Amino acid sequence: MSINETMATIAVASDDWGPWRDNGPWHDGGGPPAFWPIFPILWFLVIAAIITAVVLLGRKRVAEGPRRAGEARLAERYAAGEIDENEYRARRDVLREKPNRSRDA
Repeated sequence: MSINETMATIAVASDDWGPWRDNGPWHDGGGPPAFWPIFPILWFLVIAAIITAVVLLGRKRVAEGPRRAGEARLAERYAAGEIDENEYRARRDVLREKPNRSRDA
């Protein structure tokens, strides 16, 4: 066996190109399947849903902040004995009411 035959044998035996050697990774040379855009779109939707959930939960906490502060102050006054139980419950119910958002024209 000559050196040229040996080198040719080594070159063929050490072919690391795998499926990309002849017609590309899809073996028919046609390229990727037609549904490949679905996966990036799905990841985009998942990330957008996470961001939306974080933003909405953050807004809810900010909106409830003043009400919680009012309830905390009311609880302090009740604990100190400044108001009785009936007055505490009545004022707490007023704080927990949802405001009407209807606008008069």
